[in-house]
Amino acid sequence: MSVARLPAKADDRESKRAKGMASPILGFSDENKVGTIQPHNDALVVTLRIGGYNVKRLLVDQGNTVEIMYPDLYKGLKLRPENLTAYDSLLVSFEGKIVTPKGQIRLPIQTSSNIVEVDFIVVDAYSPYTTIVARPWLHALGAISSTLHQKMKYPSEGQVKEVIGDQAMARQCMVSAISRRPSTEPTTSAENG
Repeated sequence: MSVARLPAKADDRESKRAKGMASPILGFSDENKVGTIQPHNDALVVTLRIGGYNVKRLLVDQGNTVEIMYPDLYKGLKLRPENLTAYDSLLVSFEGKIVTPKGQIRLPIQTSSNIVEVDFIVVDAYSPYTTIVARPWLHALGAISSTLHQKMKYPSEGQVKEVIGDQAMARQCMVSAISRRPSTEPTTSAENG
């Protein structure tokens, strides 16, 4: 019995790549750590364009399920209370406190030529960040983020684009949050009886 090879049919991925339609592979390597301070435990804090304004101190939090906006940014974007729509669920803050949202607002987040509409939950609470962008935005953009590499990558126009974190700003935000936190340790004195 002999086996004849049939002419190879072009692989679908190759034909898509030739047409510029293939999705690039997203990932991180040690090379992506160049330019960062290592080792570190810094959050991924970036600058993005929201509602037509460049906004600094955005926390990229892939563990969060909703995008959060804090009062300073809401006022800075010149938004008014009547711009909000109702949001009925309660949220839990980093300190474990229940937070009642003021409402929600839909705004565009732009990264290079990509624009994703996002529903921000507006809360009246302190944060060293202006906003938290979370899984809904990351997933809509097709992005992956790495705090270790201080980058976020996403596919756009057949290429891999990057948003680079600002470690200095991340550290300033951490210092601000720590200095504002009330002492949780009770003051006690030891007495010998």
